[in-house]
Amino acid sequence: MSVEMWLAIGILVTAVVLFISEKVRVDVVALGVVVLLMLSGLLTTEEALSGFSSTAVLTIGALFIVGGGVMNTGLAGTIGRRILAISGHQESRLIVVLMAAVALLSGVMSDTGTVAVLLPAAIVLAKNANISPSRLLIPLSFGSLLGGAGTLIGTPPNIIVRDVLAANGYEPFGFFSFTPMGFILVMTGILYLTLVGRRLLPDRRPQADPQRLPTPKELVDEYKLPDQLLRLRVRRGSDIVGQTVAQTALGHDFGVTVLKIMRPVEVRPAFQFAQRRQKTNDAEPPAEAILPNGTTIQLDDVLIVKGEPDDVAHAAAHWNLGVQPGEPKDEKALISREIGVAEVLLPRRSRLAGRTLVDERFGSTYHLTVLNINRPGETKRLDLQTTRLEFGDILLVQGAWENIVALKQKRRDFVVIGQPEAMIEAPRKEKAKIALVILVGMVVAMIAGVTSLTATAMIAALLMVLSGCLTMDEAYEFIDWRSLFLIAGMIPLSLAMENAGVVDWAAQGLVKSLGVIGPLAVLVGLFLLTTAFTQVLSNTATTVVVAPLALASAVQLGVQPHAFLMAIAVAASMAFATPVASPTNTLVMGAGHYTFGDYARVGIPLIFLALVEVAVVLPLLFPF
Repeated sequence: MSVEMWLAIGILVTAVVLFISEKVRVDVVALGVVVLLMLSGLLTTEEALSGFSSTAVLTIGALFIVGGGVMNTGLAGTIGRRILAISGHQESRLIVVLMAAVALLSGVMSDTGTVAVLLPAAIVLAKNANISPSRLLIPLSFGSLLGGAGTLIGTPPNIIVRDVLAANGYEPFGFFSFTPMGFILVMTGILYLTLVGRRLLPDRRPQADPQRLPTPKELVDEYKLPDQLLRLRVRRGSDIVGQTVAQTALGHDFGVTVLKIMRPVEVRPAFQFAQRRQKTNDAEPPAEAILPNGTTIQLDDVLIVKGEPDDVAHAAAHWNLGVQPGEPKDEKALISREIGVAEVLLPRRSRLAGRTLVDERFGSTYHLTVLNINRPGETKRLDLQTTRLEFGDILLVQGAWENIVALKQKRRDFVVIGQPEAMIEAPRKEKAKIALVILVGMVVAMIAGVTSLTATAMIAALLMVLSGCLTMDEAYEFIDWRSLFLIAGMIPLSLAMENAGVVDWAAQGLVKSLGVIGPLAVLVGLFLLTTAFTQVLSNTATTVVVAPLALASAVQLGVQPHAFLMAIAVAASMAFATPVASPTNTLVMGAGHYTFGDYARVGIPLIFLALVEVAVVLPLLFPF
């Protein structure tokens, strides 16, 4: 072996070890690979950076944006809910419908996005059917992986193997080239998990009611929040007019929290006529609800506030405000589709420990209002202004759901209890029909081959932005940049291994050991190699590394490479044996209370079923 071969293998092994150990982020490892390839002289600068201009990277990036538009408009959730409406309450039927639904959606959008959309619905289905979520969530994850294998755009490995064929002068896979094998895999997965795998799934129910997470409505009732709601009407001559809520210091000086501002709108003549005809003056003029953050208070505004009656009275006297009792509908100021309440636990290493909410400037920093501090073992009410926070304190926060969910990103300081993201309404739901037209148009254009796959995906992504299904900033947020950098970094490594002769050397070894039995044995060997790697590595990185080996093996055997590369793509989706094999497995792990062994026990038999089907079906679909 030459020095170049040893260098290429060394870089590959180092990258694999770092991927498995997770001591360094995968995108950082990928960038490190690019730098090492340049410094070692294995590739020129242009070759080392070629991954960033790869059609696979550009196509996958555009598809992330298209999927973001589908999710941002609520289209994915609508489709999922309508499909799941026919599921009923029988466990086996739930598994069938759930897997079919997630497989269908995964064919046109990312596996992870699909599972994220359907996860809350699956938990609700389990609750309604009185079964443990652990009986449904592994089928949900596995169904998404199987469904992604069924179309060209269902998963990045499919696009990668297509590009490998096209780059080497072979007829590339079409949009539905993956569908026959994918359909067989989905049906097998559904039958397996319904008849056999269901018996292997754990049944871990939540520990009775005391540990069940309360719903937002139950939190409102538990803390008796409606009893603490009052109204303050802004009178003429009040000095509060023209000030923001923060400037009034209602919270700091009086302990009064402003939840919402009701502002009168222009009264229409029809309403005035109806009001005059009533014998009583109980018709309330129409008003719009405004969140208090940064809002300037105006004359005749009605502030819906929470606080002790004496505190509210003192604030009203100071600012010359009229005090009115709260109304039943004021509870909407606490919880709705836009705003809500949640409990937030302070972990041991939280930066807030030892500080007060005032010190932290909690409201202006996180755009949330703390309604209560619950300290284990403490019975008296803690003052929101002066209490120094401690490890284990539970803050009851109120505000926009998006801001509550944002606290989940600050894991060092907060542990958000429950799943507030399930309450977030799609911000562009009025654009759902437009997103559907763009999605269908993209799929039709890809099938018809109107233009290249990359151009079609980029046009669809551009239309999603121009039509308002999502903004460009939102598009950037939906792109999984780690995955793109990973692919861009591993593609040049694959090129370096080819240039150094590592791929041909490995292919010769594979052909000499298994080729004597026949091409089918080599196909099985490639499937097992890919499957083993994909349990600990990204399926994308695995495909980038193994696909050239599959092509070289086919060339040395003198057979068509399509069956080998299809086997690689299928095997890359068989990420069933570990919770880290796929983001979808990781996503359902906590909600399903799964252990590492649960995935192996349920997933390994399915992998071997897929191997048998691949060995039987692929030579028929793509003769050697």
